[in-house]
Amino acid sequence: MPASEKKFWLLKSEPDCYSIDDLQRDGQTFWSGVRNYQARNMMRDQMRIGDGVLFYHSSTEPPCVVGLAEICGEGYPDFTALDPDDDHFDPRHTPDNPIWMMVDVRFIKKFAEAITLAEIKATPGLEAMILTQRGSRLSVQPVTATEWGIVTGMRE
Repeated sequence: MPASEKKFWLLKSEPDCYSIDDLQRDGQTFWSGVRNYQARNMMRDQMRIGDGVLFYHSSTEPPCVVGLAEICGEGYPDFTALDPDDDHFDPRHTPDNPIWMMVDVRFIKKFAEAITLAEIKATPGLEAMILTQRGSRLSVQPVTATEWGIVTGMRE
């Protein structure tokens, strides 16, 4: 994939639900359970194989980027929405009318030291990053190539 076409993303996960260690163990996984239309649209319409992923642990202290992954499977219907025993079940989602999507994500690396949200907020060049914006809660966020370079450069 030409570098000009590669996109970058930040994916949030609660570490007690699915952590970077889980992804490292599994090698790859499906990124399911996203129940926000804006995030769904990005997964469905914009994420492509080879896109870079900042893996972010949320709902923890401190919240932080803990490693890198990549998209290894493009958007497809989220089968967890069909399972009434799953926390992400949605009776409106059917095989004939799939509402929710997921992508496949492959482990790349775990950082020896996490990059905290406070550190990201204090880093020049990341002031406009969606993650640093007040009220930004999306679990799937686009990251610019410049932001990707700054964040990944903080631990390389």
